[in-house]
Amino acid sequence: MEYLRGATASHSRQRVSGKVKTFVLDTNVLLHDPQSLFKFEDNNLAIPVEVLEELDSIKNEQSTERGRNARRVHRLLQELLPDSRAMHEGVKLENGGTLSVIINPYLLDPARTSPAMQRLKAILPDLSKKDNRIIAAALFVQEQFPPPTVLVTKDVNVQLKARAVGLESEDYLNDKVPEEVDEASYHEIAVNVHELQRFCSEGAFELDPAIAAPLYLNQYVMLRSAEGKTMPARYFGERIVRRLQLPDFVKAPGGIPIRARNLEQQFLMDALLDDSVNLVTCFGKAGTGKTILTIACAIAQIFDEECTYDGVSISRPVIALGKDIGFLPGTLEEKMKPWLQPYYDALEVLMPSKPPKEPQFAAKKVSKKKHKRHDEQLAMAAAGAPAVNSAPNGGPAPLIKPYERLLRTGIVEIEALAFIRGRSIARRFFILDEAQQLTPHEVKTVLTRISEGSKIVLIGDPAQIDNPYVDSRSNGLVYAHNCMKGQSLAAHVKLTKGERSKLAELAADLL
Repeated sequence: MEYLRGATASHSRQRVSGKVKTFVLDTNVLLHDPQSLFKFEDNNLAIPVEVLEELDSIKNEQSTERGRNARRVHRLLQELLPDSRAMHEGVKLENGGTLSVIINPYLLDPARTSPAMQRLKAILPDLSKKDNRIIAAALFVQEQFPPPTVLVTKDVNVQLKARAVGLESEDYLNDKVPEEVDEASYHEIAVNVHELQRFCSEGAFELDPAIAAPLYLNQYVMLRSAEGKTMPARYFGERIVRRLQLPDFVKAPGGIPIRARNLEQQFLMDALLDDSVNLVTCFGKAGTGKTILTIACAIAQIFDEECTYDGVSISRPVIALGKDIGFLPGTLEEKMKPWLQPYYDALEVLMPSKPPKEPQFAAKKVSKKKHKRHDEQLAMAAAGAPAVNSAPNGGPAPLIKPYERLLRTGIVEIEALAFIRGRSIARRFFILDEAQQLTPHEVKTVLTRISEGSKIVLIGDPAQIDNPYVDSRSNGLVYAHNCMKGQSLAAHVKLTKGERSKLAELAADLL
């Protein structure tokens, strides 16, 4: 056992065991997860003073998650390190580890040097950069402390530079889902033809214990016989699988019928229409129909007499693809319209302004309507009444699209996700698209807003991420699925077959 010595103190109150490691945390780790201070078990944590400076420059971002997390980290450090002695010598954490702030003496006294610092200055000579100074602080920790020292950062370039100067570096893995092989969209179960016939007639089937062991609650499966006969089902626990209860189609009032076009879409429709499932997570590449099928099922349920939902809420994170175009003018609705245009497009498809008509009768119907409207306006004008269906300038009134009536009455809300904090969403069918752009903490914030009688659907493509702070294993969508998998009120569906067009399917697979 040796003593852990701070940068400005000759002795420390904390002892270091050779069996533990010393982790030096970068700023982006604390911004990503402020609770990371308590997730390194009984190891030692060291925070370079440059990290405090970077947090100070970010804390004033009032409307961003980064600003909130920076302020949260400041409050945690203030509680854990109440005075100067605790900051330099380190304090004991409840999980058995230690926490201290590091001031690199080599940067305070340029004349003082070491082989590691000479190597650093030869490879990374610009020590005015915060990243290089944090790497320098980690090298100083590596020289002073006997356990292995690891720089933890979510910046890939910092990881590479740290390894170039002989410092071990890794990503923050605590909120990443386990790295697994590509998960299939459903699980196949082999049955004989008699068992399949009994399942079709009774609607349920009891599996052998060995077959049911790897299944989790609400997992979708395919029963397949040796003769090639198949039947989709859902696992309800206690070794029981049951047949899907699906309508032939779903339809919004005045809209067009929407049918599931493949097996995976049948799974998604089953989860969306089941009131006992309060959380649905859906992975799917572009063109698989995840957005339009979700909106169709949501609106169809709203107008069901037995439905408990008061309306549909649709939202998404505001993260741009490519270079940002800057601030948008206008009201909140005008600012959000470019971001939410995909949902207006989906509503237009579900409830088109001009339903298809038989061409041989369309002209006659329109002609009769025109003559009738003309006669009514002439009669009202003769009586001195103002003309109806006219604009203030005397022209024809603009037509209201069918889905706009739903928006005006509040049955369908398309809203900004940035203002969800503090809300309590009751009796709503909440659709959160592009959920792969969110951090695990942001998804937790959204899920904790859902009240009794509401349902939330998280949809997105983990392979299409524009948020620089998450990746395919640490984004909020896969994190929510991994944590909620197997719960009775959660279901998961993966869509793999594109239905938008042959071109879209080919582009999604090859480009």
